[in-house]
Amino acid sequence: MSEGHTDVTTPVGVGTEAVPDVATPDGTDPDVAAPVVSCADECGVRDVQDRLGDKWTVHVVVELAAGPRRFKELQRLVEGISQRMLTFTLRRLERDGLVARRVFPTTPPQVEYSLTDTGHSMTHLIRQLVDWSLDHRAVIARSREAFDARHPA
Repeated sequence: MSEGHTDVTTPVGVGTEAVPDVATPDGTDPDVAAPVVSCADECGVRDVQDRLGDKWTVHVVVELAAGPRRFKELQRLVEGISQRMLTFTLRRLERDGLVARRVFPTTPPQVEYSLTDTGHSMTHLIRQLVDWSLDHRAVIARSREAFDARHPA
């Protein structure tokens, strides 16, 4: 795969009629899965993937989906996150427009974080990912066990 190129494919025959074992008029092989998405050029997927693929973003977004939270409250709710990593994650999410930061004029200042409309719009995707993970947990565990049995460390 070339640099900057991402393909997401579907298995041949999924949602399609059976295809004869011949090349199509355009010369493509019908037995090769067709890309669902192709990002031959910059399409923005990597930016989103980088954000959602880090260790803490999904956990922070899940907690903020329940409503606004103060920093220390988030730190308690997101088990294992350090103050430094929470600060870094919140700043990245704020920079991307997914989280809003509100400072209250008190002494000391109190800060509250909440999801923006854009941040809320991605919570259904995270929910789908969580549901998929739960639905496939046993299959993945069996696959790992079988792989490990075939490839001892």
